[in-house]
Amino acid sequence: MSKKVKGFIVTLEEDINEKYAEAIKQALFLIKGVSDVSISNADYDDKINRTRIKNELYKKIFKMLEN
Repeated sequence: MSKKVKGFIVTLEEDINEKYAEAIKQALFLIKGVSDVSISNADYDDKINRTRIKNELYKKIFKMLEN
């Protein structure tokens, strides 16, 4: 028996303006079977996490180049 899918999580490449987010939300409602779409707003935690990940990548790249 095949597994059933209950939903999707979509991640944007970059933060976008609320105006565009609302347009995307309305477009997603046009897809058959979509019952709800929520917009997730960026906040300071997102900025902190992105900065930490960026710094970790820089450290790994520099370490790799040292060898």
